[in-house]
Amino acid sequence: MAASLRSTGEPVISVDTKNKELVGDFRNGGRELRPKGQPEPVRVHDFVIPELGKAVPYGVCDLAANAGWVNVGISHDTAAFAVESIRRWWHELGAARYPNASHLLITADCGGSNGTRLRLWKRELQTLADQLGIAITVSHLPPGTSKGNRFEHRLFAFITQNWRGKPLVSHQVIVQMIANTTTATGPTVACRLDSATYEKGIKVCDLEMAALNIHPDAFHGE
Repeated sequence: MAASLRSTGEPVISVDTKNKELVGDFRNGGRELRPKGQPEPVRVHDFVIPELGKAVPYGVCDLAANAGWVNVGISHDTAAFAVESIRRWWHELGAARYPNASHLLITADCGGSNGTRLRLWKRELQTLADQLGIAITVSHLPPGTSKGNRFEHRLFAFITQNWRGKPLVSHQVIVQMIANTTTATGPTVACRLDSATYEKGIKVCDLEMAALNIHPDAFHGE
């Protein structure tokens, strides 16, 4: 399906959430060259600094354009945050690349904030489809195959390499390091900070689910 949609100029994206990162002068794995005898001072513990919190990078990889987008949240990794990340990608990059789009295909892991069982993910995607006026199809990777996600090995691995050995002292530093990530053959990267708050534990009732315009696919649509 992905190949068919790409051949007709429709957008196909891969999405994923990177591990949450502590913000502050904490030890970051890896090595970087520094003047001899001048190591970078870091904290000896990894307790969260309340005023800084954590960073939650959610990535969108445009497979046809070979371009990445990362939305760095400061709140919880929820389904609402995941869909908002896709929405921000669309408004900043996707709409201009695909002005005649009528269909968006999203490939994603089967767990996490974009999991197969999350009602909030489905409701928020319905809202997005209504707002954009296009059909949205989600294709989940089978359980145990998350490392096959395109974003995982096309970009997240290189982001980790790029900031190795550097304390992530602020959200702005994290955004800059992600945006500066480059690879020889991999995607370009755009990155933005999302300062919104996303609440955990939002429930979607049966009536709301019944109102969604969802059509299961013939291939494991359950």
